[in-house]
Amino acid sequence: MSTSDRPAPLRILIGCDTFLPDVNGAARFAERLAAGLVDRGHDVHVVAPSVTHRRAGAFVETIEGEEMTVHRWASWRWYPHDWLRFVLPWRARGMARRLLDRVRPDVIHIQSHIVIGRALAIEGAKRGIRIVATNHVMPENVLDFTLLPERAKRVFVRWGWRAADRVLKLASAVTTPTRRAADFLERSTHRRGVLPVSCGLRAANYTADLAPRTSHTLVFVGRVTLEKEIDVILRAIPRLDPALDVRFAVVGDGDQRRNLEKLASELGIADRVEFTGRVTDEELRARLTGASAFVIASIAELQSIATMEAMASGLPIVAADAMALPHLVQHGENGYLFQPGNDRELAERIADVLDRTPEAYRAMQEASLAAVQAHDIDRTLETFEQLYRGEAGAR
Repeated sequence: MSTSDRPAPLRILIGCDTFLPDVNGAARFAERLAAGLVDRGHDVHVVAPSVTHRRAGAFVETIEGEEMTVHRWASWRWYPHDWLRFVLPWRARGMARRLLDRVRPDVIHIQSHIVIGRALAIEGAKRGIRIVATNHVMPENVLDFTLLPERAKRVFVRWGWRAADRVLKLASAVTTPTRRAADFLERSTHRRGVLPVSCGLRAANYTADLAPRTSHTLVFVGRVTLEKEIDVILRAIPRLDPALDVRFAVVGDGDQRRNLEKLASELGIADRVEFTGRVTDEELRARLTGASAFVIASIAELQSIATMEAMASGLPIVAADAMALPHLVQHGENGYLFQPGNDRELAERIADVLDRTPEAYRAMQEASLAAVQAHDIDRTLETFEQLYRGEAGAR
């Protein structure tokens, strides 16, 4: 396509209730989306919570190597959580009105239906601005941080989905990372025609080591929180044959770290388990490259960017058969699925990976590398560009 034939660049406003320096799937997706759109010539603005309520304003920030304007709205820490911050809801719509009057975006892409996303969607719809919504949030996942009793939690979930529906109905297009997540969203709300669009990643940024392993390290990457069910992995490790000499690295941090360290000690495996805390991107990639397998026991993944990163690093995957993980793991090809919460079966599946012949192990690595190609970030960016312009081809 010649330069004259290319559509004009868009001014895109991305609304995020969680963003850098937060480390989670929604934040990572928004970072890569914003940087990819800048690289493709668009004028990108991001709205995100401030790190502290005193440091608010518009800043030029470098995200994934690309400069963009990030509008940091004053936010406050939610203390039951180790890093979560929120913008005061009664202030958000006023800030949204002022920002939209100043920026005048062609399209608003919200990453959740919560405070920032809700405010931008409501005020943007009043102005006739096209809204695209990507859902990364299930109310069920928020329950760990509410401190509510069980009966109140059920009420909270029903309220949460109704609140989501009221915001998502303002969008011209609603997406979520996988078909299973889209089906779940349609069952939980009145939305129909939800589009599965992969979060995507650039596989070339990761390195695979296809040489036979002489020692075995399992790795998990992600937030160290209850819904990740890392305790299931810890309970599986003592069930493995000692001859395998398996070690386990938990790459990430979160509110459950101390509890899990205590559990590892109680299980007698503390000397074989490493909790790294937060690491740089370079160390993360090195950890993945050097591991023998990636293990994830989570039951609440709408896609799992960490699993895709492991696949791009040539790792076999052992994953819970829950939510979106079966979309990434082809049982017996690039890894194995296990019944959620079943540490005995998990141990068997880990052994199935580590006991394979070098040739069979390499075939599983190559299957991961092949499967992750379907999640190339350029496909994701092209799809969202079509949605931003209202092109039917995006479907």
